[in-house]
Amino acid sequence: MLDKPVALKFSDVTFSYPHHTVLQEVSFHFHSGEFIALVGPNGAGKTTLLKLILGLEQPQEGIVELLGMAPKKSLANIGYVPQHVNYDPTFPISVLEVVRMGALTKRSNPIARETNESALKALSLVELQDLAKRPYNALSGGQRRRVLVARALIGNPSMLILDEPTANMDKTSEQRLYNTLAKLKGETTILIVTHDMKSVSSLTDRVFCIDAHKSGKEGRTVVQHTLEAVDGGDEKKVRHDVEIPADFCHFPREEGNV
Repeated sequence: MLDKPVALKFSDVTFSYPHHTVLQEVSFHFHSGEFIALVGPNGAGKTTLLKLILGLEQPQEGIVELLGMAPKKSLANIGYVPQHVNYDPTFPISVLEVVRMGALTKRSNPIARETNESALKALSLVELQDLAKRPYNALSGGQRRRVLVARALIGNPSMLILDEPTANMDKTSEQRLYNTLAKLKGETTILIVTHDMKSVSSLTDRVFCIDAHKSGKEGRTVVQHTLEAVDGGDEKKVRHDVEIPADFCHFPREEGNV
């Protein structure tokens, strides 16, 4: 496997809220082009870890590097799909206009012709180009989630982060979402955050779990588990009984590189 740059790296990261340590001595990394799943039960600290990745919180100890820089300096190269999006269903906005809004964070003109073309291309990736002119509030929940993926993709990000992307999705919408992610795999680094700890998509290269405490420590840490293919299925089983070092990967290690 050819060496690729590190996309995300946590080095001995500790984060606490007042009177409560959430994460403690967390170290892990993954590389550009990998498809990563981060799993953990509700309340384990996944949201806190996401805030650290996006630069919304700062660790009390340790370093977080996103695309080789501090997270806030890398956000222009990140596409983020949140779990929940509040919107006014009576507001008259089209699917295409929602996707074009993603250009606002990329310092582009959201009404420029080039932006319109990029939005249509992103909608094509999620197989919704035929609904470009449809009101956003007329879509199903699964379709709206895929529109948000298109919005995150309009700037051609280096990394796509999806928080609970299949929550409340039917199987057909879920499959269509993963069809889109399959097209992106290898070119775009993908991080999926989910509370489903039993299995992950068959697209997944590695899985990290945020559901463990180091001996004598209050906060949780991140561990890596192996994956087991399921015959005839589109999922991989998470082997929680097999733990490997969180910082282990198959990429060559060179001087000055992870």
